[in-house]
Amino acid sequence: MTIDNRIQVVLIDDDPHLRQALGQTLDLAGLKILPLSEAQGLAGQLERDWPGVVVSDIRMPGMDGLELLSQLHAQDPELPVLLITGHGDVPLAVQAMRAGAYDFLEKPFASDALLDSVRRALSLRRLVLDNRSLRLALSDRNELSARLVGHSAPMLRLREQIGALAATKADVLILGETGAGKEVVARALHDLSSRRNGPFVAINAGALAESVVESELFGHEPGAFTGAQKRRIGKFEFANGGTLFLDEIESMSMDVQVKLLRMLQERVVERLGGNQLIPLDIRVIAATKEDLRQAADQGRFRADLYYRLNVAPLRIPPLRERGEDALLLFQHYADEASARHGLPPHELQPAQRALLLRHTWPGNVRELQNAAERFALGLELALDNEAEGSGGVAVEIVSGGLSEQVEHFEKSLISAELARSHSSVRSLAEALGIPRKTLHDKLRKHGLNFGDSSHGEENE
Repeated sequence: MTIDNRIQVVLIDDDPHLRQALGQTLDLAGLKILPLSEAQGLAGQLERDWPGVVVSDIRMPGMDGLELLSQLHAQDPELPVLLITGHGDVPLAVQAMRAGAYDFLEKPFASDALLDSVRRALSLRRLVLDNRSLRLALSDRNELSARLVGHSAPMLRLREQIGALAATKADVLILGETGAGKEVVARALHDLSSRRNGPFVAINAGALAESVVESELFGHEPGAFTGAQKRRIGKFEFANGGTLFLDEIESMSMDVQVKLLRMLQERVVERLGGNQLIPLDIRVIAATKEDLRQAADQGRFRADLYYRLNVAPLRIPPLRERGEDALLLFQHYADEASARHGLPPHELQPAQRALLLRHTWPGNVRELQNAAERFALGLELALDNEAEGSGGVAVEIVSGGLSEQVEHFEKSLISAELARSHSSVRSLAEALGIPRKTLHDKLRKHGLNFGDSSHGEENE
């Protein structure tokens, strides 16, 4: 028999009166509890990822609290265990803290002290399990999902499309914003295809000067132009038997587009200054950040080339459309960076996770990689458009423990809603999803006032 995951607190005390009193305190606070009179057998009933905390007296007949702590931490060292001690047991409690207990409370203690400790422990437990889930998701992936990390519906569709197209000979047009990972998708198509043992040649058309782009792509013979002293093999020819990836194809001139269209149709290439047609066995993967159909309508891109390329389009969703994939990707790149620099991995705090989820990622995965690298190095998690990405609210990451981080983030969210046009405390409470009494308590705790938001007198 295992303990239900809906149970938030297992309370163990052999004193029935104290057990009942503590149970009522936790129950009135809205926590789901399981009261027990003994610790024997508890470890075997808790799954490793059980989402609750354990509160136990130290001195009990049979198994005592220290032995229980040892058993529970042998199963999950990150499970929060709070110990209750008598007045003379403080040295014993200190020993327990060194052994990994989350906290201890000395009898007699106030109900608020118990609730505060339990709530902090539950917040920590959620954080640990969230990060554990992220790492589990990262470790349980096949080859394609290892490259294209994410569990959102758009990423699942993209991986399905790549898997289907990789086995074909079709040329592919990849559509995606700057930094979305177009070359990663192109390499995945190549490595999962029958051409995987052939060359993968990547070229950014937008980075080539107009004067050398044709020579770079098609090659040239000696004397083809001033300075052409020897034969040069172009990228198309060099990619023979493999895959050619052409990024920023929208930047190609009309003249080069004509030659590219011919190569796609006839699968031959002619070096500049030469007369020989060289047959090619290549797959072309083109990529663009622009709408090529619109560019064709405006006369900036050849319509016939657009239709030739657009047979098998693949759209990479921007990071802002991928929900919690941002957290998974961030943890992935942060762990990679930590390993590369020989540093221990860092855990994301709740406020940091919220900031990552609210950010719009204008630079997409490339921007996220940069932020993850900084995070792995222990630098400040600063995002370029925090205010825009968090709905007009800049969320500041502060130093300190988990409790301080959570308190600061809570105050930031309430302050943000205060800055909006709420006509009453009722509408403010509804926007935050909390009862009005709770809102009043939090306003008082954080030193905030409904009237500070330029609404005049507080309205109910």
